[in-house]
Amino acid sequence: MSYPVPDLRAYLLGAWAAERELLDRASGARGSFSGTVAFEPTDDGGLRQREQGTLRWGSHEGPAEREYVWRPGARAGTMDVFFPDGRPFHAVDLTGSAGDGAHWCSPDDYRVHYEAVGPDELRYAWDVTGPAKDLLLTTVLRRLA
Repeated sequence: MSYPVPDLRAYLLGAWAAERELLDRASGARGSFSGTVAFEPTDDGGLRQREQGTLRWGSHEGPAEREYVWRPGARAGTMDVFFPDGRPFHAVDLTGSAGDGAHWCSPDDYRVHYEAVGPDELRYAWDVTGPAKDLLLTTVLRRLA
């Protein structure tokens, strides 16, 4: 299904339920994350992404959280994602409903594919390869009422 997103900030704004599957392709280990993702407005016209939930990975089960900052991108409707300390992460463009991004984190290569499935569902998959990691992380976000 194709759902073009002309204004990524407006699309993301709000609270989403998050379900993620984790696969370590090298070992065959599987895991999951269940929780919420909130995209909150920032003073500079961007968004703060706060993810909270429960991570299950091997024998570990416990709370997990992370945060990113999204800022308006170079082109209308796009955004650039940053780590909380200001380091750049990757760019996101869903004006055509789907888009790819990349991030080099030595020694591994992180590639992401985003797809807006509809007004209330976003999917993305991280494919991480390199000498240290061989992971596939697939996430589905569904807007909360």
